[in-house]
Amino acid sequence: MRLFPREENFFEYFEELARKIEEGGEFFLEMTRQQDFTEPKVARLKEIEHEADVITHRTYEKMHKTFLTPLDREDIYALVNKMDSVLDVIEATAIRVHMYKVKKPDDAIVRQAEILNEAIKKIKAVVSGLRNMKNSQMILDGCVEINTLENAGDVVLRSIISELFAKETDAIELIKWKEIFELIEEAIDVCEDVSNIVEGIVLKHA
Repeated sequence: MRLFPREENFFEYFEELARKIEEGGEFFLEMTRQQDFTEPKVARLKEIEHEADVITHRTYEKMHKTFLTPLDREDIYALVNKMDSVLDVIEATAIRVHMYKVKKPDDAIVRQAEILNEAIKKIKAVVSGLRNMKNSQMILDGCVEINTLENAGDVVLRSIISELFAKETDAIELIKWKEIFELIEEAIDVCEDVSNIVEGIVLKHA
């Protein structure tokens, strides 16, 4: 028995946050497929993002009140902070599409949203794996898959931006869409940041 038992329910917070991010990612993908960035849809995405914020701050509070945590405090903070950032960027993207009143939602946004959604699902899998470090190779393999998705996102973004400059004659629309596409790629990049943190945790503890 430990004199000061570690609080193991931190993993429940990680998994709860991962599920909320997955919910937001799937909702954003649905918005892109339906080309629906109306105010009610954006408001619902904001609600999901706020629910993720609540989980994040609950985790911070628990961390500060717990004497012995299952992972190093700086790792817990970095992980939940970066996970929460994924939804922050997704929400910012949806707000831009709605606020800029783009003439027509570009179909290319669906391709990016699909890659983003796949990366989020991988995040959920690797974060869930942290409960049992015996699964370390599975977790590390998942991190590699997230890195591969991020690379795919880079390739898609370059193709989309090239096509945008070749075909879009309205300079204002071009600027709007360039920012939107780059924001989605930023969300995918943040997914890779999460996987890097998870990889570091596994290598430290496995």
